Amino acid sequence: MTEVLAVGKPDQMSREALAGLGWTACATLDEARALPEDTRKGVKAIAFFGHSPFGGEAMDAFPALGLIANFGVGYDAIDVSEASPRNIKVTNTPDVLNDDVADLAVAMLLDFCRDTRGAEAHVRSGAWGEQGAYPLQRKVSGAKTGILGLGRIGREIADRLAAFKMEMHYHSRSEKETPGWTYHADPVALAREVDFLIVALVGGPETAGYVTREVLEALGPDGILINISRGTTVDEAALLDLLEQKKIGGAGLDVFLNEPKIDPRFRTLDNAVLQPHQASATRETRTAMGQLQRDNIAAFLKGEALLTPVN
Repeated sequence: MTEVLAVGKPDQMSREALAGLGWTACATLDEARALPEDTRKGVKAIAFFGHSPFGGEAMDAFPALGLIANFGVGYDAIDVSEASPRNIKVTNTPDVLNDDVADLAVAMLLDFCRDTRGAEAHVRSGAWGEQGAYPLQRKVSGAKTGILGLGRIGREIADRLAAFKMEMHYHSRSEKETPGWTYHADPVALAREVDFLIVALVGGPETAGYVTREVLEALGPDGILINISRGTTVDEAALLDLLEQKKIGGAGLDVFLNEPKIDPRFRTLDNAVLQPHQASATRETRTAMGQLQRDNIAAFLKGEALLTPVN
């Protein structure tokens, strides 16, 4: 009997671990729902990978399902409001990826301001010796930075950038205890005040389109947006318009709508650093994420307390 089903596209380390446990794997929810009825009836836990919507109808295909263990801290693809009334628990993998996500946010900001990729190409092409020095770039240290969402990851980003002698500002659902950072109750006011705006919101319906056109316009023609949260948190159409029109200075983006088939307009921009949703993608962190996911499943099957419950 199949008690545990893996759904999605796990990385190589997770695939090897899952194979060693003898779990059944399906690439998509549609493929999982197409399994024979007897197989689906035996599934007690699903190890969920990816961002495809997991709603109540899909949950009903597994009548014995009691746990959806998400691979990642963001669980917005899973409809928790549908899971809870069905007595299905949801877990995620918080904390273990905070450092990597914060590191990439800082890396994208540094890359954009100092144009490290363009400068490297200048060296590799021989242009340095033939044409001379690379054009001057933008200073990072000492700027004003705003963190939109001062949760676990937002705090890690802020701590890193504070070490760059930056003046820290933030917006969150409530004012936090900080070392003198400035709180803004309004994201527009935050954007208007800072040079760099870093989006570290949780995903889901409550934050969909939270970074509005008005927020982006308040950031201004020299402002830089960094997004390591979810593509849904930003008005992407407005962002593309303003980047193309040079009405904001630029962006560093690890997340998009409709990943991985992103809007082709992004690929033509010369004022954006683009990453393939890989903020947590280090061997060490993905190993820890997979272990936490499997530990939650093991605890559930033993009737023990879950390590990182969402509901």
